[in-house]
Amino acid sequence: MSCPKCVEGYELPGQPTGTIQPEYQGAYFAPRPENGQKDVAAILLTDAFGLPLKNCKLMADKIAAQVGCDVWVPDLFQGPPILPLNAMNLPDRADQRPTILDWFRFIFGNIIPALPRIIRNRSSVVDAKLASFVALLKETKSYEKFGAVGYCFGGSVAIRLASTNLINTVVVVHPGSFSISEVRAMGVPSSWAWPEVDVAVSPQKILEAEAALASKKVANPSLEYEFKEYPGTQHGFAARPNLKYPEIVEAHEKALEQTISWFKKTLLG
Repeated sequence: MSCPKCVEGYELPGQPTGTIQPEYQGAYFAPRPENGQKDVAAILLTDAFGLPLKNCKLMADKIAAQVGCDVWVPDLFQGPPILPLNAMNLPDRADQRPTILDWFRFIFGNIIPALPRIIRNRSSVVDAKLASFVALLKETKSYEKFGAVGYCFGGSVAIRLASTNLINTVVVVHPGSFSISEVRAMGVPSSWAWPEVDVAVSPQKILEAEAALASKKVANPSLEYEFKEYPGTQHGFAARPNLKYPEIVEAHEKALEQTISWFKKTLLG
């Protein structure tokens, strides 16, 4: 059970309005408005906290309403997520730095106990689950185009998904681990949202990723991309903002607006 103090400030207010769909591998479904577009859909790929953290559902609801398309949040883990809610205890602002004790507690209190779940949800396994999910949507729905947005763990998944023929556009939000070769393999337009300070990705790697995308755009102008950095933020701000800090909440909202604008530009067109 998660402690209220650990979760406080990380769960967004409100309640999801969509539903869990057992026939779609337990995915959360946020339906489009009545005047929405029937032939496109967006897929939201969660962070390591998965569907138990309601934030992903609330964000899916907002994307569905403002983009005007169905939004699906697949259960990437199909069981317990990699991290419990009480693992949300790293710094929130760019001017905060984890101490050695903070890292010790995070690694030995959260990461090491999660190793079996990390192994069970390694890249090849999660990618196969996601391909099966998208195939199910294509078989049973009339969607012609798909967009994907991924946060943290889901951001890494989104990068790999962008190298397949399963989606048409992608938004990558403070992703976890990835390789530059995976970035070079991406074949769809991409929008990226970065914090000012990222414990998961070094500044040098971010520069290398942007250089790889710039090179790809020279060879293929249709592969548009954009990089946006949100000052004052740390990794995780766009998925689980600490409500104690208005500037972090504002950055979260702007990053979500970035996703909505990108989908309107590249998915609805």
